[in-house]
Amino acid sequence: MTNFLNMKKITIVSLLALVFAIAPMRADEGMWLLPLLKKMNIETMQQMGLKLSAEEIYSINNSSIKDAIVHFGGGCTAEIISSEGLLVTNHHCGYGSIQRLSSVEHDYLADGYWAMDRSQELPAEGLTVTFLESMTDVTKDVEKALKRAKTAKDSTEAMKQLEAKLTGKAVGDNKYLRARVYSMYGGNAYYLVVSKVYNDIRFVGAPPSSIGKFGADTDNWMWPRHTCDFSMFRVYADKDNNPAPYSPDNVPYKPKQHLKISLKGIQPNDFTMIIGYPGRTNRFMTQSELVEQRDISNAISIYIRGKRQELMMEDMLADPKVKLQYASKYSGSSNGWKKWMGMNETFAKLDVESRRAKEEAEFKDWVGKKKSRIKKYGDALDKINYAVKDRAEALTIYTTLAESVGRIEIMSIASMVNSFFTTPFATDQEKEQYSNMLDRRIAAFYKDYSLLTDRKISKAMINIAKERLSEEHLPSFYKDIESKFAGDIDAYVDYIFDNSIFASEKKVLEAIATETPVKDDPAVELAKSLSMVTPPLRVKIASTQKIFDEGKKAYIAGTLEMREGEAIYPDANSTMRLTYGRVLPYSPKDAVVYNYYTTLEGVMQKEDPDNWEFIVPEKLKELHRAKDYGRYAMPNGEMPACFITNSDITGGNSGSPVLNANGELLGLAFDGNWEAMSGDIIFEPELQRCINVDIRYVLFIMDKFGGAGYLLDEMDIVE
Repeated sequence: MTNFLNMKKITIVSLLALVFAIAPMRADEGMWLLPLLKKMNIETMQQMGLKLSAEEIYSINNSSIKDAIVHFGGGCTAEIISSEGLLVTNHHCGYGSIQRLSSVEHDYLADGYWAMDRSQELPAEGLTVTFLESMTDVTKDVEKALKRAKTAKDSTEAMKQLEAKLTGKAVGDNKYLRARVYSMYGGNAYYLVVSKVYNDIRFVGAPPSSIGKFGADTDNWMWPRHTCDFSMFRVYADKDNNPAPYSPDNVPYKPKQHLKISLKGIQPNDFTMIIGYPGRTNRFMTQSELVEQRDISNAISIYIRGKRQELMMEDMLADPKVKLQYASKYSGSSNGWKKWMGMNETFAKLDVESRRAKEEAEFKDWVGKKKSRIKKYGDALDKINYAVKDRAEALTIYTTLAESVGRIEIMSIASMVNSFFTTPFATDQEKEQYSNMLDRRIAAFYKDYSLLTDRKISKAMINIAKERLSEEHLPSFYKDIESKFAGDIDAYVDYIFDNSIFASEKKVLEAIATETPVKDDPAVELAKSLSMVTPPLRVKIASTQKIFDEGKKAYIAGTLEMREGEAIYPDANSTMRLTYGRVLPYSPKDAVVYNYYTTLEGVMQKEDPDNWEFIVPEKLKELHRAKDYGRYAMPNGEMPACFITNSDITGGNSGSPVLNANGELLGLAFDGNWEAMSGDIIFEPELQRCINVDIRYVLFIMDKFGGAGYLLDEMDIVE
């Protein structure tokens, strides 16, 4: 047995050495606009192995792969995998919807869920998916409109009128279409995006969190990974296949195109591409902006969120009800928290600040060689640096308050209800609509609210703000703490929670029904005190935004001119993009080489029954012991779990399809890797990896573990 294991290790090392030798180790940087694929990328992609044309990927007049990709909930990506509107995305993308559908009695997060027929598919209230219709370059229209503007006010008005004209023309009398103009390259280009939004989305199924969130915070952003990060939903439409609010009469959506699913798996150096909706990158970030991100935004949020999450987790582990109530809140908070820690760590390890400084020095040198360049770009960096320096103090105070006191939950519901009494309604109908909306929000708030948890966290957050800010920058309620509670923050918080009607959903509903004002409620007073401080801070932060935008636009324009002849992509901004690369291992440090895939065996190796992050369900262990993998196994008999590619992705790409050279689904993108956490700012060719769950693991869990194999009947599967 020992000899066999040694031979296996030698084989893997030899394979990786071969891959490193033959494969181009520079990752393929870029989040490319689909309308420009034919011009910028398709030749390279085909040389790398792509079998499709640009038209088959993106077409306005004919169905194409882009028609199978949707913006899921506004913050993730999903893909249609059947002619019956079935879609798949990440488990963490569906997490909030699954949590809202759950109760202590029916905890779909902990236990998983599978609809065994259409009647059991659960309406996911508030969830939408958006299909892209078209993207059109309207830069010339914008430039023409702005050319006549003489002041900033003129520019704003001109842009407003032009967008209304362009979107109105694009949408026409089609009530199902939406249109918006997006700025690209820092305002140096503009695209009109037309889309269609569907809002009857139903939850089909997902594995338990012990599988779909296996490894939780510990494994988040890390490789090797063994998380089966997927969930399934279905899009419903009216009888004419158009968007419609939920109705029992709605029918499964008939897509223009859906993805075929490949069970052929992956090999090292295989071509792959990812299409999705990356949220935000800042690849043109300057040195001063980087320092601001690292030392203000990241550092403050890391510290305060860490403290709040500790308290949240204490209560979640102590009470199953609180665990369910705060599952989505905790997950959303901790994802950014760990990402920012990794970002600051890689900023230091990879010397990102000095690399940015070097780029700026090269830019200044290039600008200085021509008077025409000096006139256009000479003050670009000065404007950026001035704005960043000018807003630093206000941003520090605002971020501290927003992450601490601003996270007190009882204060947020108090503000919402108080606005009902202070908003002047034009008609009784408008007031009734607002009241109905408020009733739904109140019900949703208290469903996922623990008074004891909020009380405990509130004390900590108010203390943290006091410790980190000078007295002059604190809200006025701190003076009340000194004068009325002898400086005792705990006593002040207890007073609020003991006397506020917002500690009780019943009392809140009674106040609304009887139209009893709440302006003197202690939770409302707390909210008012904070609201007196934060608006001036926002005004100060925004006061130099115009100067910053001018500098950034000029800096990016100059960079594009300096790099003329290169294919350069715009930063991500939640519009559909394509990135491509290969299946590749990587070496994060000396003497360490990571394989390009993981297996179910790794899940069993990580199992820890005393740690909620690494619990393995008994049924999965039984399937593993029996090697009951069916057609989802690899040729060597192992069950694949995850794999990595050197694709360029960021937040928003979660759930994006990883496609092979034929455009068939290989897996779902769900994470980046720890060693390249600075990737949103600067691409790391040797280290950047996209972590994906293998579609074979997804189908195995759905079929063998979940017992929902009937869904396979509506999929097009390529063996």
